[in-house]
Amino acid sequence: MKKNILFCVLAAFSLSACQQSSVEKEGNNDEIIGPKNVEVIERKLTPEILWAFGRVSEPRLSPDKQYILYGVTWYDVAQNKGNRELYTIRTDGSEFTQITRTPKGEYDAQWRPDGLRIGFLSSESGSMQLWEMNPDGSDRKQVSYVDQGITGFKYSPDGTRVFFTAEVPVQKPGQELFTGLDKTSGRLMTDLFYRHWDSWVDTWSHIFVADYSDGKLLNTLDIMKDEQWDAPLKPFGGTEQVAWSPDGSKLVYACRKLVGKACALSTNSDLYEYTVQTGVTRNLTEGMAGYDLNPVFSPDGRFVAWESMERDGYEADQIRLFVLDLTNNSKTYLTEGWDNDVHNLAWNPDGTGLWFTTAVEACDQIAFISLADKKVKIVTNGIHDYQNVIPAGDALIAARMSMSQPTELYRVDPNSGEARMITATNTELLAKLDFGKPVKRWVTTTDNQKMLTWVVLPPNFDSTQSYPTLLYCQGGPQSTVSQFWSYRWNFQMMAANGYVIVAPNRRGVPGFGKAWNEQISGDYGGQNMKDYLAAIDEVAKESWADENRLGAVGASYGGFSVYWLAGNHQKRFKAFIAHDGMFNLEQQYVETEEMWFANWDLGGPFWDKSNPVAQRSFANSPHRFVDKWDTPILVVHSELDYRIVASQGMAAFNAAQLRGIPSQYLYFPDENHWVLQPQNGVLWQRVFFNWLDKWLK
Repeated sequence: MKKNILFCVLAAFSLSACQQSSVEKEGNNDEIIGPKNVEVIERKLTPEILWAFGRVSEPRLSPDKQYILYGVTWYDVAQNKGNRELYTIRTDGSEFTQITRTPKGEYDAQWRPDGLRIGFLSSESGSMQLWEMNPDGSDRKQVSYVDQGITGFKYSPDGTRVFFTAEVPVQKPGQELFTGLDKTSGRLMTDLFYRHWDSWVDTWSHIFVADYSDGKLLNTLDIMKDEQWDAPLKPFGGTEQVAWSPDGSKLVYACRKLVGKACALSTNSDLYEYTVQTGVTRNLTEGMAGYDLNPVFSPDGRFVAWESMERDGYEADQIRLFVLDLTNNSKTYLTEGWDNDVHNLAWNPDGTGLWFTTAVEACDQIAFISLADKKVKIVTNGIHDYQNVIPAGDALIAARMSMSQPTELYRVDPNSGEARMITATNTELLAKLDFGKPVKRWVTTTDNQKMLTWVVLPPNFDSTQSYPTLLYCQGGPQSTVSQFWSYRWNFQMMAANGYVIVAPNRRGVPGFGKAWNEQISGDYGGQNMKDYLAAIDEVAKESWADENRLGAVGASYGGFSVYWLAGNHQKRFKAFIAHDGMFNLEQQYVETEEMWFANWDLGGPFWDKSNPVAQRSFANSPHRFVDKWDTPILVVHSELDYRIVASQGMAAFNAAQLRGIPSQYLYFPDENHWVLQPQNGVLWQRVFFNWLDKWLK
């Protein structure tokens, strides 16, 4: 449902809210979990092998620019747990060292500004707290003692202060009615936005500032005391939404200072500057209506750059690069006229411009823009996704993944874009496996446009054979079908099971211009569905793609797509799988919590009969086409998914059962919009392929 929610775990490198749920699960282990020896049979990727890969994240450059600190999360399926360990490596790829081996895990690790210590979060003492250690992992000492624990932190560049984020209780109305009822489970709601993503809104995330000296926090202050909103923004915001000025005198942070119904209807977050000495806060982006996020100070402190969306209520608006000159408060739209998004901003050390990542023909590349001429230069190329960029002297350090490789760290030449892998977390395991080949293909759509479609061929592909073929329907809806490596929707896993995968960048995904991305809003069930069918029809013409063994699979908006196709596919498909999909759009409108999304993408409420966009949207609700369902369908949904609630999946399954359609319902009571726990993840894969094999092989 959200532009980036399906890949948040893959893309985030700070302790974001989407990672906090994983931290809680991973942070309570009783024994050390590390790399596992897994049995590889016939060089085939299996669910158990998928969960054996180490997950690289959060690369941080040392102050002397000689070393990279990063983490790797390892999972143990039998224990149903994970654990994160820390590593250092020189920027040239030498001197690789594992610096932690503990049962509790270390998170959000970063260098102290003097380079003499490493700070990190750990639940070693019970709650999540700030700890420090030497760069070799020795002399671990607890730094914070916050009653409720902390969720993220950053040292000020001058080393004199630390900010950290922590949860504070929501002040709820009507609490006098609960007097003497300490065992009641009742909740009283008087306004909207009472739950979000996968949790009830019982706490706010606040920013605290403390003086720092010799491993101690002193004079801690909640800079948002008595305020009833989040900073960073939930559910995905982390410390990347808060920035220290180079001299440590100011903080700039993102916040949506709205409550209740107003918060549910608006994406209008602003950047706020907090001056530590005076305690004064001012709005830097007042009058800018959409999301304003992820501020970064220039090296000299003169400028603040950030990611900005123009329109309120449109969470998938074009992400623009803005720069504020703090000397005169003038704003510059730096990427004006450039028809693409920016992510992961990083200033060049000389302050002349910024590095960032951007989608280019369904691959995320590294780019640079100078302040002087505002010209964008795409530096890298190739079939992969860069997930961040860190200037490191004469090189760039970046995390990179692809459909054929989990995330590793690379050293990138900033002039030529040539890259060399410097970590080898999963190299040994990958060498034991055969992978399919992703092929880039341009398909002509029904309105004579060219659409980039990935076709992933099975390992040891033989063009004289005929393979069952899957149409992959993307979620978001506005998320690029890029070179992502997923631990659930993994194309290599599908290919290893003998399937051809067809993954189109249909209407409504970024990376192909603003018009292509925006077309889908208000047109659910429209041109993007024709794009899906154009892609599968084109590939099905190949002799090696069996047109009699076609399936369609997808999650979130992809799940909606599967439900819609089930009633409109004209007997193309022989099997469907829908995960966390919208089935009844009228019910979805009044069930979901982020009302801005429903209003923008569906056009408004279903009761507004005078609104033609809304009426077209609701007329295309999949539940209206159940009378045409004629194909076996597997439905997957989870109880903690508050974006698309579990009743949507249950209703779809019940409808299929009542219609006599062969169907199954896989339900997880303890998962949200994703499936994050190891054994649940393995079960998901087993049920997924058991269903497809039953109907397509």
